[in-house]
Amino acid sequence: MIQRVQSIWLLLATLTLICLLFLPLLTKTVDNIEFRIYTTSLHQYVKVGTAEGIKTEMSIVPMALNIAAALFCFASIFLFRNRSMQKKVILVAILIIIALSVLCGINTQQLPGGTAGISLEPGTFLPLIAIIFAMLAIGGIKKDEQLLKSADRLR
Repeated sequence: MIQRVQSIWLLLATLTLICLLFLPLLTKTVDNIEFRIYTTSLHQYVKVGTAEGIKTEMSIVPMALNIAAALFCFASIFLFRNRSMQKKVILVAILIIIALSVLCGINTQQLPGGTAGISLEPGTFLPLIAIIFAMLAIGGIKKDEQLLKSADRLR
């Protein structure tokens, strides 16, 4: 059934991961150059006098991990008939989200000056929120399994 509670948690995890594509993770300013790290790219905003310039470096691997995690969460909504497979797909999505977070942390270390002076943006916390939603979905699946086992005992 698609109307189960875990489907809502998985949809929220998917939406959170989609928002992560568009929101910056971190911001840092070094010598009039503002660096913004996204999962899709690194943006450099240069502010010299009245002139402004933008330089973008695409990051294929973090973007692919982000999209893969969102697709795994969304696909697991439709695996409601096979609860064990649904849990496995959700666990894979959680591992991908963790790998994405580690990779973004490594990218942060490569900014000029390291991690000193970094401003956290709303996107920083979205992977954690997506993991929480996925864990709540796993909890809902376990409750369904317990309900089915207790119904089988009554027969």
